[in-house]
Amino acid sequence: MRSFHVIVNPAASGGAAATKGEELAQHLRRRGAEVALRRSPSPEAMNGLVAESVAAGAICVAAGGDGMVDSAVTPAVRQGATLAIAPLGRGNDFARQLGIPTKTDRLVEVLLRGEPSAVDVIDVGRRFVASSVYAGVDSHVSQIVNRRPWIPGLLQYPVAAVQGIATFAARSYRVTIDGKTYDYQGFSVVAANSGYYGKGMHIAPDADPTDGLLDVVMIATREGARFTRPRFIAKYPHVYRGTHTKLPEVTIARGREVTIEADNVEAYADGERLSALPVTARVVPGGLSVLR
Repeated sequence: MRSFHVIVNPAASGGAAATKGEELAQHLRRRGAEVALRRSPSPEAMNGLVAESVAAGAICVAAGGDGMVDSAVTPAVRQGATLAIAPLGRGNDFARQLGIPTKTDRLVEVLLRGEPSAVDVIDVGRRFVASSVYAGVDSHVSQIVNRRPWIPGLLQYPVAAVQGIATFAARSYRVTIDGKTYDYQGFSVVAANSGYYGKGMHIAPDADPTDGLLDVVMIATREGARFTRPRFIAKYPHVYRGTHTKLPEVTIARGREVTIEADNVEAYADGERLSALPVTARVVPGGLSVLR
C-alpha cells in the first residue's frame, strides 16, 4: 500500500484547505494507506517538505489550489519527486487540464491506483512553472487579486478583471518564439503549457502539457482600429469557453522558447509575480512526474 505526505497551507481559504486536507487523509487511511499531514506556512518551506517526502519514500501530495501546486513544482522537478495533486482550492487549473477529479471518492482512487506520468513544465530561470507565464492585462488582474484576498473566491477574477480592463492601457509588445519575432500593440501575451488559467479561463484550448511545446496566445488591438474597452469587456466571456481564439485580435503560435518584451509590464506565472519584462520561458519536456 502506498504512503503519502499530504501537504496543506494552513492559512489558505481561511483554513478550509487544511480541513479538506485532513478529510482526504482520513479517506486514504481508511483504505489502508499510510498518511502524514504536513503544513506548509510558505512557498519557501516546500523544498524541505518535498525532500522529507522523498526521503521517507512517500508520495508528495500538493493539497490545495494552483498556489499550492505552484509552490511544489520547483522542488519536485529539482528533486525528481513524483507529485500528486489534490485539487482542494478555488482555481485548480492545472488539475483541470490533467483531468484530476475534485470529488473525493474519485480523487482517492487516483491517489491509490494512478501511475506516474511525465508532463512538461516551463523553465523561467529561477524556478519552474506548471501552467503558464503571462504579461499584460491578465498579470495586472493577478496583481489586483493578490492585493484583495478578501474578495470571495468565485468573484475574485471577474471583479478584478473588470477593474483591470478599465485601468490597463495597451502596450507595444515584442514576442520572440524560437527566433521568430512578433511585434504588436496589444493587451497581453500568454505562454501556455496548460490550457487553463485565472480560475477556469480556457486561454489556450489546444495546449497539451505533454507535447514539448508552449502555446503562445497574443491578444492585440484590432488592426487599423483603436482599442476600445467596451469591446474587450464584451468579448471577455469568450475566454471561458475557449472561443476567443476565433477573434481577429488573437494570434496563436507554438514554440519551445519564448521571450516577451514590453515596457512597464509585470510578468506573472500561475498567479505569482515573476519580474518586470523582459522574461524568457523555455519548455522542459517531461520535466515533472505527476500521479494521475
